[in-house]
Amino acid sequence: MAAAIRSLSSAVRTYGMSDRSDRLDFYIRDQAGRPALTLPHRHEYFQIQVNLGGDTEQHIGGAVRPFRRGMLAFILPQRLHLIPHPDDGRFVVLNFSQHFLRSDLDCDPLDLEDVSLRQVPELAPFRFQEYLDFELPDADFADAVALLDRMREANRARRLGSAEYLRGCLLQLIGLVCMRHAAALEELSQADAQKTGRRDALARVRAHVARHLTDPGLSLAGAAAAAFLSPNHLAHLLRKETGRSFTEMVLERRMALARSLLVSTRKPVADVARAAGFNDAAYFSRRFQRFFGMAPRDWRAGSGSGRGGADPRPTST
Repeated sequence: MAAAIRSLSSAVRTYGMSDRSDRLDFYIRDQAGRPALTLPHRHEYFQIQVNLGGDTEQHIGGAVRPFRRGMLAFILPQRLHLIPHPDDGRFVVLNFSQHFLRSDLDCDPLDLEDVSLRQVPELAPFRFQEYLDFELPDADFADAVALLDRMREANRARRLGSAEYLRGCLLQLIGLVCMRHAAALEELSQADAQKTGRRDALARVRAHVARHLTDPGLSLAGAAAAAFLSPNHLAHLLRKETGRSFTEMVLERRMALARSLLVSTRKPVADVARAAGFNDAAYFSRRFQRFFGMAPRDWRAGSGSGRGGADPRPTST
């Protein structure tokens, strides 16, 4: 299943609240409300799923975790995921906007993993869903189900104060889970688990780039799929963590490969270009000159084949 998600993830759909909800701020439904999605997907909004019956598993990012009765799943905006519910499964879905959760949470949804949990503790289960199974004992689960029933009733007939009441119940539900799993959540927070997750994602991207460096079809979308991210999320993450774009990262590696081939082989420049992932030898030569300050043939003549000469440094990417 994980391999299937990876293969599909470059083309998965991202849903807005209007696509899967009757309201744009908060929506709650059970399995009869709408058919469950059966393909990997992302949301622009937060989601909580509560399993009332029917054991299955959830795929979130690159992790696969059990999803049994009595468990809750917490899904951040833009997080690739899939929960394949059985035909006889019973579950409740809550969709809500970032503003509904916290009106003062004014940041790009892709930066939610950097928000201090001391400032917004209700983000904790969303941040660490890939590392924990949020299962409640029977007594706590009964309290959670009671909260769901109250939310469904309040959402059916909205009136003055309904939004505040729903938000209060939602925070109680999140708080109930946080209290039950407080020790594990605090340990993960102190260990900066979300940063480990970002490092793992970037490692998958680098491995994908290394495997496909000579392929002219190497793309941001393909690398994002390998890391279980959307192309936009990967571009955002690369800028944040490395200060470079995907194109700049790939070009740097291709130029290093081309320089090595010019030194270690007698391949014509056109063959070096193809071996470094460029279909067009003239375009390759222009990029090489811009990157190193001299044409490939001049670099080979001055620096290659062990004849000495200075090692030109990149002048521009």
